[in-house]
Amino acid sequence: MNLIIDAGNTSVKLAVFDKEKLFFDEIVKEGRFTATVKEIFNQYPHISWAIVSSVGILKKTELIVLAVFCQVHVLGHRSKVPFKNSYATPQTLGVDRLALVAAAFYHNPKRNTLVVDAGSCITYDMINSSGEYVGGAISPGLAMRYKALHNQTAKLPLLDVDEPLDLIGNSTKTSIHSGVVNGIVSEIDGIVDQYSSRFIDLTIILTGGDAQFLSKRLKNTIFAHSKFLLVGLNHLLEYNKR
Repeated sequence: MNLIIDAGNTSVKLAVFDKEKLFFDEIVKEGRFTATVKEIFNQYPHISWAIVSSVGILKKTELIVLAVFCQVHVLGHRSKVPFKNSYATPQTLGVDRLALVAAAFYHNPKRNTLVVDAGSCITYDMINSSGEYVGGAISPGLAMRYKALHNQTAKLPLLDVDEPLDLIGNSTKTSIHSGVVNGIVSEIDGIVDQYSSRFIDLTIILTGGDAQFLSKRLKNTIFAHSKFLLVGLNHLLEYNKR
């Protein structure tokens, strides 16, 4: 069995796989990582490997504790990947993006696939029908856009993400909701259209924390998969075990 650890910008997600079957997944509250790991190993004593994908919030001491329980693979640019990586600076490529591309490689083999991850940032990652990762884009996510409007201005309020009532806002709050949400939807639809014009029979996969909120607003046909990153990490762990 495998323990999957995805330490993102704002939270840590843990999952347990047996081969390709997901048995458990949970978002861990701050300060609860070590206790939760102990609980998982008590419940699933057959876990022999763990993979860690971290973009910054996991502490080194927590990794040391994890290594007491099982063998640990820390995902990085030197990890083996099953696809051809044509990114010009692989050492700067986020490990979360590596995992998403791996998930696309196995989920949709020999097909043009664009993965849109709507999280703290919105990332676009393209793997072509030859199994070659060609790159993508990084854009501010929903919450980041709300925060930017508040932090970079003198008077605009900080709002929680909410559905705009209309395209035309008739107050400062409704104008912010319209600008942020409609702007991000138009961005994703526009970028997907551009990729579709360059890659035939393109499959679009939407994932990430804001995927459900955004999916019903997008005009393009997409495949929504909330666990796509975890699935990709599990594939990469199996690939690196060999």
